[in-house]
Order: sequence, then structure tokens, then C-alpha cells
Amino acid sequence: MNILFPHDETREGQKDFINDIIESIKNKKHLLAHAPTGIGKTAAILSSILPFIIDNNKTLFFLTSRHTQHKIAVDTLKEIQKKHETRLKVVDFIGKKHMCSQPGAEILPTGQFYEYCKHLVENEECEFYENMFTKIGYSAEARKFVEEEGHEIESVEEFLKKAKETKLCPYELALLKTKKANVIIGDYYHVFNPSIREALFKKSNKFLEKAVIIVDEAHNLPSRLRDMMSTRLSTLVLERARKESQDERVLEILNEVENMFNVLKENLDEEKMVRKEDFEFENVEEMVFILEKEAENVKAVKKRSYIELVAEFLLKWDGEDEGFVRYLEKTRFNDKEIIRLNYKCLDPSLNMEEIIDKSLLVLMSGTLTPLEMYRDLLGFKREEVELKEYENPFPKENRLNLIIPDTTTKYTKRSLEMYKLIGDKAASFSDLIEGNVIVYFPSYRIMSSVYDFFVSKGKKTVLMERQGMGKEEKEVLLNKFRDYQKVGSVLFAVSGGSFSEGIDLPGEELKGVIIVGLPLSKPDVETRSLIDYYDYRFSRGWDYAYMFPAMIRVIQSAGRCIRSEEDKGVIIYLDERYSLSNYFRCFPKDFKAKVTKLPEEHIKKFFKSNQ
Repeated sequence: MNILFPHDETREGQKDFINDIIESIKNKKHLLAHAPTGIGKTAAILSSILPFIIDNNKTLFFLTSRHTQHKIAVDTLKEIQKKHETRLKVVDFIGKKHMCSQPGAEILPTGQFYEYCKHLVENEECEFYENMFTKIGYSAEARKFVEEEGHEIESVEEFLKKAKETKLCPYELALLKTKKANVIIGDYYHVFNPSIREALFKKSNKFLEKAVIIVDEAHNLPSRLRDMMSTRLSTLVLERARKESQDERVLEILNEVENMFNVLKENLDEEKMVRKEDFEFENVEEMVFILEKEAENVKAVKKRSYIELVAEFLLKWDGEDEGFVRYLEKTRFNDKEIIRLNYKCLDPSLNMEEIIDKSLLVLMSGTLTPLEMYRDLLGFKREEVELKEYENPFPKENRLNLIIPDTTTKYTKRSLEMYKLIGDKAASFSDLIEGNVIVYFPSYRIMSSVYDFFVSKGKKTVLMERQGMGKEEKEVLLNKFRDYQKVGSVLFAVSGGSFSEGIDLPGEELKGVIIVGLPLSKPDVETRSLIDYYDYRFSRGWDYAYMFPAMIRVIQSAGRCIRSEEDKGVIIYLDERYSLSNYFRCFPKDFKAKVTKLPEEHIKKFFKSNQ
């Protein structure tokens, strides 16, 4: 099979990936690929799958949770089009609310935006939607816009710039484009959320049987699938819902729900499991009908409605028991105690069966290990999927991995003395690393406990991630960190947080990473339920729900250091457990590290040889 490769030469590992993709297509098998940063995943997968798409009149869905990956995919497709003169029809989608021309739409929670949009359309109050259609179909203006687009490949930003100059709905224009598109770039929920997929496929005339689905950053897919099938209700939402209405029947229903909360929270310490029947109402259908009707009145004035959130929760609460857990928890919001009732999905495969049976899937990530876990969690049968793991393509001499078994954040060994030892050692190593360093901690609490000891010992300026930081605050902090690259600074961050995935600090912007402890999940109701459920399904509860997710966070954090073949840096694993076989086995197969209690000489030697 010919490929449409956009570059003159393939990278190390890239050719193997391309051959494995072609082989899986021939054998009609799904593919799960652990492909580290640097292999050139996007170019490999698009160049090898596109000929199959074109020859067999199929549609390629490229799904990613990261906005930067949209751009990489679009740019790669542009290069393919230019080099091979293909006639691709490409549509780049983001969330509907981010494409909406209605003022203030982007600030609404996603679920409430969809209801707001539905309300405007059904009541013929959206001029942008109204201008899209006549009584017999799409308007002449809408058809003309799409025809003028032709085969031009453009990012969603480029498309929106033109679309918002019209008085047409940008999302509906993009949907009209998809009717003839053979490549659609979107988010996970465009395909994996059943109701959104149904609406998208119906309007674009697409079918799962004719779909090839690429999932990028696929290590995020199980948790995203579980989130899509979960719901929750809090006393804060009930309080805000009460303020939206004066209707006696609505207030009576909200009182009934609140009274049930009051009964449930008796003897509540931090959290407790509850049963479906602990929060049951005799006339739930009637309650939901009344609440939804009032929510429509609220949205006519305010765009969003908390009453609607209550109605949605009551509907979903009546769902299945198998693969779900119900629990009550106590938490805080703006220094105020709130009680939250959760209906949490444990099984990400519940939404996968139809997609696996009908379409062809390629899942890829730089941290898709162990592959067997993802196969099991997502519901692939052994005989229908290929598992492939590729080596890190970057020069091994550019990276120094050190495991230092002097300290631990193990719960039974935590103490002021241990925090001081961690702070002293992390500060000493940071000063030896020539440039910027990120120190990752298992939690904000441990980070705070180590901070004073670190600062009193270290010489570099310390910047710190704070819990609950907004997007702009994080960007300001990251840019400040970059500005220190010549003299070197230290950023304190949390493993599994915003600074451990999805950020690029190439070249001199980051020279070292220190990972303090193991970022194991809090052994709360949800974690314990996951362990029990995965034990029941796979006899691997401890691995799949506790140990492997922690090690994936570790690998993600470590991966910030080396982002290109020119990057050079030191990665230090500061916990005795990394040297134990039970944890070491979780690293990728090509992982090599020195276990040492005298790391100073290794660090000095590394930077001396890389000057």
C-alpha cells in the first residue's frame, strides 16, 4: 500500500509504526501503540491511513483532547496535500460552545450550553441558526460559503475567523462541510459520547461502519469515558436552584431532595457509599417534568439553570448498578462546606462495544503502558487488537535517569524528619542541575510540607503551583519560569496536574526533573471501588486502579524533560520504591536508570560531558 508521507525521510521507529499500522489495516485489527515523543506519530498515522480512507470511501476521525494536537494534525494534512496533491476534505471541530457566535456562550458549563442552544433553536431565537436554513433545506448563503471553502485545509481558528464574518452558525457550517469530508478532527466526545455522536453522524451522513478512528493521547481515554458516564449533585447546586424559582411545586421538589440529602449526611465523616434506594423518590418522572419545564423559563432569561442540573441528576441516578459506584462526600468550595452525591462510572468499556465492533481504531500515546491494561479497560478482545510498543527515539546519552533510594513519601514513614531529608536532597540536586528544574510532588500537602526545608537549603528561586489556579495564572507562572532559564530556577508542581502534561519546555527552558515520591491515588471510596471492580473483572485491581495509574503520572512528569533529539537533561526519581521490582516493572521496556545513593558525581559528570 502506498503512503502519503509528508517529509523526505522517516525517523527512527517511525517506519516500524507505519508498517504496523498498514499491517493492522490489512488484518482488520485494532491497534494500540505506545509511541514515545519524537517518533512522529501524527505524520506516521495520517500518511499510512489516508490511502486506505481514500480508496475505500471511508471517513477518518482524528480525536485528541489537546488543542495543540489539532494544529499539528492540520499542519501535517496541509503538508500531505501540498506534497502529494491529494484532494482531501478536512473539517476541524472543537466544542460547540467554543464555536458559537452567541455572546457569553463560552462561559456556560458544557451541559448547560447544549440545553441553552437547544432552547434558542427550538424557539427560533438564534439568528445564526435561522439564517442557515429555509423551509426546504440549507440556505443559499450557507451552501455558497461551503462551496467556496473547496478543498482548502484550515484550522478551526482559520475557519471561525471567516465563519463569524457571516450571520451564519459556525458549528452548523462545519457540520455542512462534514457531509463531503473524509477527515474530521475533533475531541473524544464527538465519537465516544453516544448522544453527541448520534447527532453528528446523522447531520454529516457518517456511519461507524465506514469510520477509522485515531485516538491521540489515548492514555486519557479511560478516565474521559468514565467522566462522560458519571454525574453528581451538590448542596451548592440545590441552594442556587432554589434562588431561580418562586414556583411552589418546584420549591416543594427541591425541599424534598434537600431533605433526602439531610438524611443521607447523618453520621457522615468524609465520605460513605450509598445505595440507589437510599435516594429514591416515588414520582421521579413527574418531578423531572416539573423541574425541566421551570428550567426552560429560567433559561429564557438567564441562559443557564441550576434547576436543570437537578433534573438531569435525578434522571441519571436511576441508572445501572453494574460498573458504577454511588457515594456521598463532604468537600469545600470557597471555604464553605458542601455535600456532594456522586454516581460514578467505574467501567470505561461500557460505551466502547459498538465502536469496537463496527469501526477500526488506532489508539496511540507516549505513555500507553502497560498496553494490556488499556486493552482490558477499554473492552478489546485479545484476538481483535494488536499491541505495539516502540522505543524512545532520542539519544540515550542525552538523558540521565537516577533512582535515589534514600527517602520515601510512603504514608507510614512520613514525618518532619523525612520532609527535611527530601527538601535537603531535592535542593542539593537542583543546585547541581545547570538550569531550570521542575520538582514534582504526589500532593499539594506534601509539596507544602517540603517547601520551607527546600528553600532554606537551595540557592535557586522557587516558583510554586497553587491549588485551583486558573488557566491565565498557570500561563503567567510558566512564562516566568521560562524567563529564568539562563540563571536557573525551580518550579514546584504536582504529578498528574497541569504542569505534568501538555506543556513543552524545549532546549534550555528545562534541564532537570525531580519526582518526589509516588503519586498514588487517595484510597477513597472511588479508588477502593475501582480496585474491587477491576479485581472482579480482571483479577488486577491493585495494578489497574492504583499502581499503574501512579506510574503513568510519573512517566508523564518525567517526559517533560526531553522533548526533542537535541534536549539534554537529568531525571531524578526520589523514592526508595522506584528501585523495587514491583514498581520498576511499570516503566517502559527501554527504560534504563542508575540506582545510586551518591548521585552528585553522576550529575556533575553528565553536565560536564554535555557542555
